[in-house]
Amino acid sequence: MTNNPAVHKKEKLGARMTTGDKVFMVVVYALLSILMIVMLYPMVFVISASFSDPNLVATGQMLLWPVGVRTDGYEYILQYSEIWSGYLNTIVYTLLGTILNLAVTLPCAFALSRKDMKGRGFLMGIFMVTMYVNGGMIAGYLNVRSLGLLDTRGFIIINGAISVYNLIVARTFFSTTIPWELQEAARIDGCNDFQIFLKIVLPLSSAITVVLALYYGVGRWNSYFTEMIYLKDRTKFPLQLFLREILVQSSFAQQAMNSGQSFSAEQMMAFIKQAETANMIKYCVIVVSTAPMLIIYPFLQKYFEKGVMIGAVKG
Repeated sequence: MTNNPAVHKKEKLGARMTTGDKVFMVVVYALLSILMIVMLYPMVFVISASFSDPNLVATGQMLLWPVGVRTDGYEYILQYSEIWSGYLNTIVYTLLGTILNLAVTLPCAFALSRKDMKGRGFLMGIFMVTMYVNGGMIAGYLNVRSLGLLDTRGFIIINGAISVYNLIVARTFFSTTIPWELQEAARIDGCNDFQIFLKIVLPLSSAITVVLALYYGVGRWNSYFTEMIYLKDRTKFPLQLFLREILVQSSFAQQAMNSGQSFSAEQMMAFIKQAETANMIKYCVIVVSTAPMLIIYPFLQKYFEKGVMIGAVKG
């Protein structure tokens, strides 16, 4: 006979489970298992395809595990200097851009969460308008060109300095989690607004800070459309632009061969070679480009358990 309270509690809960509860748990675990398979399969497929013969992958002979194991793709990208320059650019854009995002979003959210800030509702309304209305691509391009920021790394870093959605999430966290009385006590002790934010609010906000950093970081890591419009110098391209080029080349070569047009033997061989090369390295580049996010995420996952409860009703 054990005296462990946890065991007794577990036994009582097990005894109180009805047939309906057991059926419900079976259905929940079945759905979660299916969801896990649906999420894991694309990742396993891409990793396996990166080590497989591209011709076997293209013809659908590879379903899950590698077929005709080859490492040519990884050997090729190791010699592809532009991919590594793009990798470095992506790291720079992501690190500096995320730091800027946090430096702008957190103080702004703190100010808008303050009860004593006059006009904060009006300012929040102005922010929210930008979520639905913007000047458009052409106006934005002309504005960037007039400021002399076209084809510069600086614009890629400062572009999208704040996300209104993330601003709302951070403001909600500050207003519901940081007690107002704590800030008033700090004011009585002689702290000004900057000291309250830096010495009291920010140290208590590690959960939302990490969540926002990951949101911003993933967004910047995967960004390519803005860079495609505003960058012309290939030495400034991020990794995702080179990945897009590889996918476009593969698709173009395949469409050209399937179009039914007549090509010379040299042109057909060039198309076949282009398609094979693109198919060989595209999965390898996908693995290399997503690896940092896959490695970082497990270490930050615990903060999402706190982040998803921001603004929730607690009883």
